[in-house]
Formats: sequence, structure tokens, C-alpha cells
Amino acid sequence: MTAHRLVVEGLHASAGGREVLFGIDLEIKSGEVHVIMGPNGSGKSTLAHALMGRPGTTVTAGSIQMDGVELAGRPAWERARAGLFLALQNPVEVPGVGLRALLSAALDGEGSATIDERLAVEADAVGLDRSLLARPLNVDLSGGEKKRTEMVQLGVLHRAVCILDEVDSGLDVDALGHVARRLQEATSEWEVGILAITHFHRFLVELEADVVHVMVGGRIVATGDADLALQLERTGYAGYGVAAETG
Repeated sequence: MTAHRLVVEGLHASAGGREVLFGIDLEIKSGEVHVIMGPNGSGKSTLAHALMGRPGTTVTAGSIQMDGVELAGRPAWERARAGLFLALQNPVEVPGVGLRALLSAALDGEGSATIDERLAVEADAVGLDRSLLARPLNVDLSGGEKKRTEMVQLGVLHRAVCILDEVDSGLDVDALGHVARRLQEATSEWEVGILAITHFHRFLVELEADVVHVMVGGRIVATGDADLALQLERTGYAGYGVAAETG
């Protein structure tokens, strides 16, 4: 199996007309799970969008390399072809576009029978009702169903690196377990590298973190092992100069 590596160096990015990221450095290899935690407004989603090239987020300095190929400045579809996958925090509805047709296009028209088979397998793996696969993408789905549909897409596409922007939000306990377990299996099945943005340690009960990063003010201010997530859940971010949230 081919090993892959995403290397981010000195990444600066702006969104909404202001600088949000200030020199992010990351290296994610095949099969590794990196977790980013941080208070609201710390730049976590901006990082996900900058890596994937989402419109509205601009890389102003630094490098994003996938297997040695520079991706900064390239459109999102080229980054996807290079091996990146972004599961959005709020997946959008796309009326008129079916999930099967979308994945067939992404896989260069791979046989429909093969895609149908893989869709069914992946839907079962994350506890998604197969009947929902026939709907236009995300149309009339609950928040949790949309998140599970994102995981079905990842399972069919087998991209090299998956960026999860709070995929655990909106999932009930059962769905959370299904999604986390499928992701954990994927780290060995095709050695996907994962960058998971989350607020909650409970997501990491099934998905085993190799590295945990703390992001505050658009910078990574601490890095540690899985125990760091537990510590953050107990103490919050006060130790990093962040006032406790109230209300």
C-alpha cells in the first residue's frame, strides 16, 4: 500500500477580510490520527477550509504539500484528486445531484454496480438507512444523517487524508460510535491519515488519537499525545491564556 504524507509549513490564511491563521505547521502520515482542539474562534475551521481550498478562505503565506506536490493556490477539485477529503461542519444540500452520480464523477465513471455495492457497505458501517442514499445530496436529511453521509463518501472514495471539521457535532451516542469506529478501521484498511477537529474527548474513545494539537488565536500552542485531550476536557483552555466561557 502506498504511503502518503501531508506536510503543512508556515501556513497563514485569511477569511472574511482578516488574517486568521499565523504560521501553522503539521505533518500527517498514512494511518495517523491527528486531533485539533481549541476554543471557539481559534481558527480550526479556517484551517480545514484553507487546506481544502474552500472559496472565501485565502492562503496568504506558507505551503501545503501532498506527497511533495504543492497544493496552495490550486482549486479544491485538484486537492481532492491529490488525495484530500474534507467533511464539512455543516454539509450543504445539493438539490438535483444524487450521491451515486457525484461519487461516479469523482471516481471517473467507475462501474455503477461497484459504487452501489460500496455505498451499501459504507452506509451499513455508519448506521445510515440505505433508502437515504437515493435522495439528492443531503436534501431533507437530519444533521446526523448528513454527517454519516459524509463518512459514506469517504469510505467509497478512499482518499489518502481526511479532514474532519467537527464531524462529531450533531451525532447521537450510537451514531458517534459508528462513525468513530469506521474511521478507526479506515486507518488500517487503506491507511487513511486523519486530521480531526473536535471539542469533545468522547469522540476519541473509539477513534484513537496519535497526536493532539491545541489551537488558540490561529496558532498551534501545544502538542501532545491522547492524554492532552483528557486534560483539556478537565481544565479547559485557561492554561493557554483563554478566559473560561460562561453561560
